[in-house]
Amino acid sequence: MESQIIRPGYLTAHQTARVLGISLDGVRQLVRRGQLERSGGTERQPWYAVDAVSALAAKRATRIAA
Repeated sequence: MESQIIRPGYLTAHQTARVLGISLDGVRQLVRRGQLERSGGTERQPWYAVDAVSALAAKRATRIAA
């Protein structure tokens, strides 16, 4: 499913899940809870901003380390 062309600075849902170390359902839950916002794409193939995903990954890593 990662064959779609995506603009630089954005990640697919699959890539986002991989970066965060969670499942696709976990990504959907983060969106539903308002912790991550879609930045483009389509309803079925959303994109997420690299900056937002990186910030969330850092926040999660800090929380795990504490």
